[in-house]
Amino acid sequence: MSFFVKFWGVRGSIPTPGWQTRKYGGNTTCIEIRIDDTLYICDGGTGLRELGESLLKRKQRPISGHMFFSHPHWDHIQGFPFFAPIYAPDNTFYIYGKSEHDQSHFDLLSGQMRSEYFPVEFSELSAHLVPAHLEPGGADIGPARVSWFVQAHPGGSLAYCFEAHGKKVVFATDNELDMTLDNRDEVAKNPSVHRKVSREYIDFVRGADLLIADGQYTDEEYPEKVGWGHARATTLVDAAVEADVKRLAITHHDPMQSDDEVDAKILACRERAAKYQRKLVIFAAREKVELRID
Repeated sequence: MSFFVKFWGVRGSIPTPGWQTRKYGGNTTCIEIRIDDTLYICDGGTGLRELGESLLKRKQRPISGHMFFSHPHWDHIQGFPFFAPIYAPDNTFYIYGKSEHDQSHFDLLSGQMRSEYFPVEFSELSAHLVPAHLEPGGADIGPARVSWFVQAHPGGSLAYCFEAHGKKVVFATDNELDMTLDNRDEVAKNPSVHRKVSREYIDFVRGADLLIADGQYTDEEYPEKVGWGHARATTLVDAAVEADVKRLAITHHDPMQSDDEVDAKILACRERAAKYQRKLVIFAAREKVELRID
């Protein structure tokens, strides 16, 4: 039995290559989850290209995987046309909607490969690309139970929970947690008070061995970004503490944040967590880092 998570893209909004982002990486969102011999892919930002190159170098053939998209904004799908395994005829990828007859993600992936946008049409891809769906209460996919949760983001987004072998990993990017607070007015007057995130979110992430979640903004940045669909990292800390999360990987780093600024954001999160005197490991998601969930 094995359960691994690897980060291939951790940046939000737009790729940011360059020396100021070389520590955490500049690729947009893509997470690989491997449970036993089953591959799960969360989002298809530019990090998906490098994941594809890695898959081709591995011994497993043919390649089969299950693809889950939080939402179809560009930074979460733009790597799909460059995902090399979809050009090989023996490979199979299942692309999930949140319910029966929901092919929205499948259709939008094909739409971005129209000839006006890309030289290869979706219909020309050689791999087997199969529209699939999750039941409202979740579904058993390979060894994992996979469920979803609707988040606060312009146009909507989905969080996903993967449970297997008694372990739980939640992927919850592009979620403006601050819009769901039960005590927003109180927090606006005094940001140091505990932020009461919606009970539904707390229940969804409760007890996660690893929560990978959007903490794009600092406390100083957020007031100018209200309604943009992303959370203050410190609000995420309060939610993780309340939900008894074990490890928190803060991701979807702002394209304007350098590595040093991401470091400062994480330090502020650790300081906030320390006042609760709870055991919570907090770190910034970083490209190519692989975690074993045990």
